[in-house]
Amino acid sequence: MTPVGDSTLEDLHTTATEIFTGALAACSIASAFDRRLQFDGNVLHRLLPDGSGPAEIDLANYKRIYVIAMGKAAAPMLEVLLDRMKRRKGLRGICCSNQLPKSRNWRFRYFEGGHPEPNEDSFAAARATLAMLKKAKKDTLIFFLISGGGSAMFDLPLDPRITLDETIMFHRLLLASGAPINEVNTLRKHFSAVKGGRLAMAAPEAGKVSLLVPDVPLRSLDALSSGPTSPDHSTVAEVRELLTRYELSAKLPPSIRAFFEREDLPESPGNKGWRPPFFPRMPWTGTAAPRRVTAAAAMSGEDEAFSHSVFEILVSSHDLVENTRALAQEAGYYTVVDNSCDDWDYADAARYLLQRFHALRTAHPRLCLISVGEVTVKLDRIPGAGGRNQQFAMVCALELEHHPGERLTVLSAGSDGIDGNTKSAGAIADPTTVTRAHVFGFHLKESLTAFNACPMFTALGDSVVTGPTGHNLRDLRLLIAEPTEPQ
Repeated sequence: MTPVGDSTLEDLHTTATEIFTGALAACSIASAFDRRLQFDGNVLHRLLPDGSGPAEIDLANYKRIYVIAMGKAAAPMLEVLLDRMKRRKGLRGICCSNQLPKSRNWRFRYFEGGHPEPNEDSFAAARATLAMLKKAKKDTLIFFLISGGGSAMFDLPLDPRITLDETIMFHRLLLASGAPINEVNTLRKHFSAVKGGRLAMAAPEAGKVSLLVPDVPLRSLDALSSGPTSPDHSTVAEVRELLTRYELSAKLPPSIRAFFEREDLPESPGNKGWRPPFFPRMPWTGTAAPRRVTAAAAMSGEDEAFSHSVFEILVSSHDLVENTRALAQEAGYYTVVDNSCDDWDYADAARYLLQRFHALRTAHPRLCLISVGEVTVKLDRIPGAGGRNQQFAMVCALELEHHPGERLTVLSAGSDGIDGNTKSAGAIADPTTVTRAHVFGFHLKESLTAFNACPMFTALGDSVVTGPTGHNLRDLRLLIAEPTEPQ
């Protein structure tokens, strides 16, 4: 790479990568757990109780303890919980992640669920969990360890006649729709037997502790893994409006289209306010059958299944931002955080952040603009190899081409270490990206249109590769500038 002044763009690439990986390392599950929770013998102390349930929970009051772990952070969350919780009597559980851990506990069943689309293990894990929760009584305490990615890894249709292949098509259509994650998960909640509060409904009498590592905005925690233990406030009317707005109905497999068109399509459990109690007339079988909501629960706005629930956020994108800010400041950058383009179209988000970036660096030539959240990509064809972070980086590269000779770098990467259908977490762009890509025979606009960014960034050595991180705290974008002339 050609040096610019006394610093190279390669140095900026290294700096951006080190800030990203350093911020992730500072968000470890173990340290987050110890900041929020502490076991003293059989007593679990909530160090920062938020009002959702008691500050202390005595495990000695329960005959059985179940642990249900799901999502990309399922294995490390389970490992930390078991290490801190010494009690083993009556302990059983299920762990469903996208990668089987090397070390496994004999008391648990492990499943390798699919992502971004479900697979056989996704269904098997959901069935096994429903069967286990059916045995839970008042003497049972259930820990739900929930992290991002569980919407695909852990799924089962509410209508048992819908097949895995049809469910895969449903997930594929949602991901290609361009809808923001909260709307995608509204549809998933009403489709699934294990989302939208239905896991809580499966064990209504048991005590429940949901420990969360969210990959969604904190204002939308019920979207995390499509809210398996959270009361859901979305409605059937909203589901049908979304299917119309994104023109999905005609594309759905016939069985799923018929499911959503049923007049007796059930509301998901949770506070529906004025809405009457429901009891759906559907061909429910076995453990997939929903429980009736009583008139008293509907009138009070709170179902009994949620009355014994505690929710605790272990670590979130807020922690990722603060750790990123601290590292950038330590490196000597003036830092600004702008998360306003969350859930925007990737190209619109890129243009907005670059405009803000250029405006800020006129006053602060040594600058790090930080943005966390996820952008959306609407697919109109079968994609190549890439993901939303690499699409974002390509748009940035095309704009940065107009700033030759300047020390500017943009990094966009997923905290889970995976971007789209690739093994890259994301990519880095700078003012030389377009020119260097041409040398290798790549044309960015063609790659952008084909959603095929990964081959180009890989050839340039500008892919961000971390491997699966055991985390999922949303995507991080860094726009870094240094003075063109030494100061």
